[in-house]
Formats: sequence, structure tokens, C-alpha cells
Amino acid sequence: MSGVPISTVHYWARKDILIPSVSPERRKLWSYPDLMGLRIIYWLRHAKTGRDGQEVPASTMPMVKAVLAQLEELDLALWSEEHGPRVRVDLAGKILVTPAPHPEDASGQAVLAQSGELDVLEPFPTKQGKGPHLVHPRPMLRIVPGKLGGSPHLLHTRLESRALAALARQDVDTAKIYKLYPRFSKAAISQAIDLEAQLERNLHPVAA
Repeated sequence: MSGVPISTVHYWARKDILIPSVSPERRKLWSYPDLMGLRIIYWLRHAKTGRDGQEVPASTMPMVKAVLAQLEELDLALWSEEHGPRVRVDLAGKILVTPAPHPEDASGQAVLAQSGELDVLEPFPTKQGKGPHLVHPRPMLRIVPGKLGGSPHLLHTRLESRALAALARQDVDTAKIYKLYPRFSKAAISQAIDLEAQLERNLHPVAA
């Protein structure tokens, strides 16, 4: 979900940079704020382009840890709504929380791109993969903290995308999956299967 390589995620856990808050044991489990933290670390630890076009070097680890401390102070309830506030990190490493623009207002992303800030909820591309949007990973799918453990699901339902993908991995034809869930949108089911395929590629990227 974060888009960060799984080997890097586990390395940060071993080095106590970001310890999984749900379960730090052998079967590690990360929370919703953890996903944002992973994206923030990855972004800060790579060189970036500043507002003036000049390259900004990677942030130091003490700066990264200071940003993570700020993130811990934020209330998880902020992200309980489908269009909750945006969480951004500027080039100085400061966390910014601002109201989200209206879903039909494209100006918010344009301002974001010009300012050189990271919106951790937006799709997060890396060299190894691409993490989905952490609220609406697909037009007909949602991620809501506190609902289904934060698992992606079909909009206005409790049908998880991973349940549909499990059928697809068992070679159940998509047309048959539609018939198994006649009350649900075929487009939403297809988006759920597509999302899980993307997440699987992030876990097991194919070497070029």
C-alpha cells in the first residue's frame, strides 16, 4: 500500500526507524498512519527538486525522525472521512495538515505540484512500484481507517478487494465472480481485482 519496497520497510523496522505500530513481531502489521510515515521517510530520504528548480539533498535521519514524531501527534480521526484533510510534508520536513479541496476541484493538485510538497495520501510512485491513493485507491473503492481494519473495499459496502482477488487467484473467471456477487457493480469488482494485482506487483516486482 505504501509503494515503498518491502525490503526497505523491513529494514526501517529492524533499525527502529519506523516500527510497525499494530504488531512489531514476526508477522508485522502496519497501521494507517504507518503507511503515511513510510511514504514520508522514503520521500525525505531521496533528493528532491525545490520551488526554484534547484535540487534539494536528501534529509538527514534526525530530521526524518522529527517529522515522524510530528505525525504521531496527529489524530487518526482526521482521516475517518472519505474526503478528510490533506497531509503534506514541505521541503524543510515540516508536516502540514490542510483541508482537502472539493473532489471536483483540480486546483489543489496543481498547487501541490508547484510548491514541491508531498501529499502522502495521493498515489505514490517509486522506482519499484506505485502505492495507491490512501483514501480512494480506485474511483469505486475506498480505504477508511476503523472500517474493515483499513482494508480497501467497494464503495458503500463491506466487500473487501482482497476477497475478490482471492477468487481471481484461484482462477475463477471474472464473469463467474460477477455472478457470485450480483448485487455489486461489475466495474467496482474489476477495480478491486486490478488494485490487488497492483499491490501484488509491489510486493513481488518483476525484474526488468
